[in-house]
Amino acid sequence: MNRHERLTALLDMVGEREKVDVEVSAGELGVSPATIRRDLDHLAGRNLVVRTRGGAVASNVAYDLPLRHKAARNAPEQQRISAAAARMVDPGMVVGLNGGTSSTEVGRALATRPDMGEPTGGPSLTVVTNALNIAHELAVRPNIKIVVTGGVARQQSFDLSGPLSHLFLDQISLDLVFLGVDAFDPVHGAQAHHEGDASTNRLMAARARQVVVLADSGKLGGHAFAKICATTDVDVLVTDGRADPERVHAFEEQGVRVVKA
Repeated sequence: MNRHERLTALLDMVGEREKVDVEVSAGELGVSPATIRRDLDHLAGRNLVVRTRGGAVASNVAYDLPLRHKAARNAPEQQRISAAAARMVDPGMVVGLNGGTSSTEVGRALATRPDMGEPTGGPSLTVVTNALNIAHELAVRPNIKIVVTGGVARQQSFDLSGPLSHLFLDQISLDLVFLGVDAFDPVHGAQAHHEGDASTNRLMAARARQVVVLADSGKLGGHAFAKICATTDVDVLVTDGRADPERVHAFEEQGVRVVKA
């Protein structure tokens, strides 16, 4: 386990338990207590945890720690998923990206595609997003036009949602939308943990000619609080090679094309 993975694991532990103990964490992660102390000092220096005698507790920072400060748990799979998704985009398209690690990785993959950097006399690609972090990363790319939906930023993430974003999305059309989801089930459809995100994502899907769901195999067949859209509203699912064949077949029976990255 490298340092980045260790820091991610410590953040997960703090998030789940609200506090961690140096000695216990060292045993669980297979490193020395001195290493854990240095890691916790580093996280405390970034205001991600509050150091206590013998450990650390969760800070009162409200933003979404997993999105901002750690890579996806299944980083290799997610990179393959994002690369496969980015290959679906043709220059000149208008592409929607919702918030989340999967969509962020697709944005990065698009930004580094050589054909998206070629001079065309105009933008090679238009990206519409409700994610402030994606807009921030892509805004420096001169050949990518960034359009931000507007709306109210949620404290727990970088996503914009609410009536203002809906007013904007009602006025546009997308060639393609990539939806990072919290769960995708053949029967219950695409889902999100937060109802505000689900509402905005639902409208983005409704405004797109093609809807692509990004979900690693761990999210398939799962359930989350709020429904984004029905399975039959999704054109393509991009997942990883560990996806259960029976579940893949269930999606295909609903008319979803499944791409295993």
